[in-house]
Amino acid sequence: MAKKQTGITYEDIVRQVQAGDFKPIYYLMGEEAYYIDRIADFIVEKALQEEERDFNLTIVYGPQTTGEEVVNAAKRYPMMAERQVVVVREAQGLQHKEVLAFYAQKPMPSTVLVLCHKNGKIDGRTNVAKEIQKAGILFESARLKDYQLPGFVRSYVQRKRLEIEPDACEILCEHVGADLSRMASELDKLVMAVGEGTRISAQHIQDYIGISKEYNSFELQGALAEHNIMKVARIVKYFDSNPKNFALQPTLATLFKYFSDLMLAYYSPVKTEEGIAAWLNQSAWQVRKNIIPAMRSFTATKVYQIIGEIRRTDAASKGVGGQKTTDGDLLKELVYFILH
Repeated sequence: MAKKQTGITYEDIVRQVQAGDFKPIYYLMGEEAYYIDRIADFIVEKALQEEERDFNLTIVYGPQTTGEEVVNAAKRYPMMAERQVVVVREAQGLQHKEVLAFYAQKPMPSTVLVLCHKNGKIDGRTNVAKEIQKAGILFESARLKDYQLPGFVRSYVQRKRLEIEPDACEILCEHVGADLSRMASELDKLVMAVGEGTRISAQHIQDYIGISKEYNSFELQGALAEHNIMKVARIVKYFDSNPKNFALQPTLATLFKYFSDLMLAYYSPVKTEEGIAAWLNQSAWQVRKNIIPAMRSFTATKVYQIIGEIRRTDAASKGVGGQKTTDGDLLKELVYFILH
């Protein structure tokens, strides 16, 4: 999935590297570590043959080194190879980073310097950032929004020559969340288990990852939207009886987002399926399955009250008010309020 960055995308960098177009400096930064790691590993893979890496691949860690040491490493000549690669992990902790500005003015043409700055970014107004952007690539990897996650999953499985059913995609996104490294790991498990050409179903998710296709927050959300009291009761009973498979906080987060989106749907300028989908930045399928039925079941006033009750439940689960109610009982109270 494309990541909109400081003028260049993840896909742009991959295409350049694949074509043998290596920049002298890559400064990879941002909140989403997945793309940072993928680019760094891909550069090493394509820039050096495996037998060249013993002498021409240098990996250092920012908190344990200085800018001067990085520059000295970058100025070395490769040994029996066209180039060398210097990778700085945890570059956010690199001391004396400012010296990189001078190196960037005249970088070593046979060196590919890769700096990995996670959980933040360099100030674009500094000389370091400006000089690196002139000489190489300054890439920011922003964390995906929730609505972008299904697109990432679909793109990932398509690259592996598979497809994924909408229900399976939703269950996986709801369970794993926006941790792309973990998501990729779970998807790789599925790819190995089902093989190429398969359409991944909710049953596959249950069989190979262990997420129940019947008892999860996504199914609870759907049952509440449909006012399916029997199904809600069955899911809540399962959660209460299987505490290892149930965590209240992620469930509350799922319900809060869902009912917040539902509240926004009432304010959509165009009340058609397509209009609401555009308004919420969701697919028409998501709106048809999750939003439209709930708009028939709940008034806007009731949704407003539900959001308040979810907040109250969240506070109670954290001990606010001094009550000692179990997570299972708190969920029972919440769904009763939602349905009545």
